Amino acid sequence: MFYHKCTANNSAIMPTVLVQSIGMPGLLSGQRYGQHKGSGKLRRSVKMMSSIQMPALRMTNFSGLRALNTLDGLSRPKQDFHFNTLSTIYSRRERASRYVPKAMFEAFTEKAIKVIVLAQEEARRLGYNFVGTEQILLGLIGEGREWELTLTMLAWKWKRREFVAVDILFTPRAKHVLALSLEEARQLGHYYIGSEHLLLGLLGEGEGVAARVIRMVGEGADSVGATVGLGSSNNNKMPTLEEYGTNLTKLAEEGKLDPVVGRQQQIDRVIQILGRRTKNNPCLIGEAGVGKTAIAEGLALRIVNGDVPKTIEGKKIVLDKYFRGVLNDVISLDMSLLVAGTKYRGEFEERLKKLMEEIKQSGKIILFIDEVHTIVGAGAGEGAMDAANILKPALARGELQCLGATTLDEYRKYIEKDSALKRRFQLVKVPEAIVDETIQILKGLRQRYEIFHKVRYTDDALVAAAQLSHQYISDRLLPDKAIDLIDEAGSLVQFQHAQLPEEARELDKEVRQIVKEKEESVRNQDFEKAGELRDREMDLKTQISAIIEKGKETSEAGDGDPIVTEVDIQHIVFFWTGIPVKKVSTDESNRLLKMEKTLQKRVIGQDEAVKAICSAIYRARVGLKNPNRPIASFIFSGPTGVGKSELAKALAAHYFGSEEVMIRLDMSEFMERHTVSKLIGSPPGYILEDGRLTDNRGMTVDFKNTVLIMTSNVGSSVIEKEGRRKIGFDLDYDEKDISYNRIVSLVTEELKQYFRPEFLNRLDEIIVFRQFTRLEVKQIADIMLKEVFERLKTLKIDLSVTERFKERVVDEGYDPSYGARPLRRAIVRLLEDSIAKKILASEIKEGDSVIVDVDSDG
Repeated sequence: MFYHKCTANNSAIMPTVLVQSIGMPGLLSGQRYGQHKGSGKLRRSVKMMSSIQMPALRMTNFSGLRALNTLDGLSRPKQDFHFNTLSTIYSRRERASRYVPKAMFEAFTEKAIKVIVLAQEEARRLGYNFVGTEQILLGLIGEGREWELTLTMLAWKWKRREFVAVDILFTPRAKHVLALSLEEARQLGHYYIGSEHLLLGLLGEGEGVAARVIRMVGEGADSVGATVGLGSSNNNKMPTLEEYGTNLTKLAEEGKLDPVVGRQQQIDRVIQILGRRTKNNPCLIGEAGVGKTAIAEGLALRIVNGDVPKTIEGKKIVLDKYFRGVLNDVISLDMSLLVAGTKYRGEFEERLKKLMEEIKQSGKIILFIDEVHTIVGAGAGEGAMDAANILKPALARGELQCLGATTLDEYRKYIEKDSALKRRFQLVKVPEAIVDETIQILKGLRQRYEIFHKVRYTDDALVAAAQLSHQYISDRLLPDKAIDLIDEAGSLVQFQHAQLPEEARELDKEVRQIVKEKEESVRNQDFEKAGELRDREMDLKTQISAIIEKGKETSEAGDGDPIVTEVDIQHIVFFWTGIPVKKVSTDESNRLLKMEKTLQKRVIGQDEAVKAICSAIYRARVGLKNPNRPIASFIFSGPTGVGKSELAKALAAHYFGSEEVMIRLDMSEFMERHTVSKLIGSPPGYILEDGRLTDNRGMTVDFKNTVLIMTSNVGSSVIEKEGRRKIGFDLDYDEKDISYNRIVSLVTEELKQYFRPEFLNRLDEIIVFRQFTRLEVKQIADIMLKEVFERLKTLKIDLSVTERFKERVVDEGYDPSYGARPLRRAIVRLLEDSIAKKILASEIKEGDSVIVDVDSDG
């Protein structure tokens, strides 16, 4: 006896399976015949019995549908051939009559395996020791709703049994059903066994419980065969395509595709290329979100409507699902139908060539491969040819018509390097939609989103979605970002509409509390109180129902469904970007008008700079700014410590809500010549004029909704020289203005010598910061001292200072060359250090009130 530990590599949630092998493995009693030339079908015959020496496998920790991937892992080993079997189908060696050969399950599709797993689960749940035809039918019902069979329709009940054996085997009748399903697949020329074949096998068996139940509801083999499209007279010659692809033409016929508005030029170009005799393979090139897949859907809609040339009339468009995930490990692919049995070299090529052969024989297939660059290297493991090299000859000869779609970067990276593959595709560039086209697209999609969200969109909401997404969401493209806006806005409005009114929510909280009290009263056998609480509960529930009904009547009086307006779109844009784009309300208008005074209280003595900043914000907020330029761009020039950085922080905190939203760039990082490579693609002035910057990865950053503030110490020497003439301390108001204007003129001239004219000419304004007067220095000292007071309040200590102490701080802390920064150091030295020592010495404790003064020694 020996043990093997098997794990499923393709599922992160798969339980570990312990497989016990008993006895020596033998050979299956099965036969397989090769493929005959000219037959076009793989003939396989497997006897429904197995060798008595087939090893038994048991599985522990088997739970629900998770066992599906476990079984899948067991049926696809990498080394041990004898473990390549479905574990729970086999039992002990003395029950050979109920064995089912391994070869059959190799051909089972994922859905068919799931049916078997669910059948076993149903047998366990109902207490049966076997899997019969009725359990297989329940497995088909549980696997999905493809056949429109439900338990209610079947009206059949199985009695639960008390004892369940460890090993659940197949009854001879169930084995016969599996044999018939294999025969159905063989007759149809399918190399796989799917859930549809199992259903046909149940009907073909005819005598089992499942067949009788299906006949009770009036379903026969012919009707079911017609339903699944696989009856004995079925003419389906494209099982591979049907299994791996999605038929867009069929979806268009059924009205399941969204309408395609615009893009007529690109669709016409695609049709023109498809009409060529050779190299008739268009490739859509465009960034993500511009609508490449929509062009393929538009082509399908045109084919259905007959609005195409006769050369491609009647063709089908199949969306190939395989190439999307083929670069992953084979075991972890979602397309289990394709990888079933492709463990060995050459099997991938065989499957792909079957697909190509079906397309060639049909002559009416246009294969749409989204992310077409993934065919390069696909399936090239273990020295095999990749999909691109297999497809090249067919693409060149016109035997395979392929419509590809990819981005420009991926096309250059993967396809352009392969000149042979490149010349087989004809490029069709798909540009980003303009705002007007996007509005028409949104109007075309309006009905679909209204039905889905059960809301109504106003025309203003659609226009706002196109315009605001274009203006404020720069990292995505139209029409994708506008469609996402209306989608999320519809979800938001429906969510708000579905919530209980505020009054009803309060009553609901009260009901929950009453229920708890009632249950407590019952436990305490206080039934009188419980009855009173029950009456109160029923009364509150009646009130809640009345409020809800009233809300419904109001909604119905207002034409039913809630309405998505322009304000809802603006709300979503604010969620995404953090930029306030709503129209200025009365409250916000008052707040903006008070912004100047608020900033002046925080930034002392720099009224000119505050006025310039506020004026730029006013223009932007009412919509007067140039939409292609930043909100404003300034150079703050002046000596250190006069409030240049503080004003930028104050603006971020007041207008944008937090100082954290301010992005600081230290341009000293770009002083050296070699560091300029960090910023590429943006010649001088592009940020200020066009509002964009390209980084070293080729990503474009949008500056159109930003305030650019650049600080510089250029001109500090001029300001310091004027400061020696006691500017700001001894002159009156008019003299100070004259001196300040003279300083501005001198600093501007120095800036012109330092910066190039094309840079300075794109700035909105050059602002020279003043030096502080003594009164202004004292006001700054008050602000800094208040910060200390607030910190001490958290320690429950009340601190105040005298005017003499403030004068002492101003005398020691102000230096015309360094601005207000020495003032902070003076407060730390004269106040904070002393307070800290006294707190540590317990001379100052919680709840104390402290007054700081200057003694006779100063």
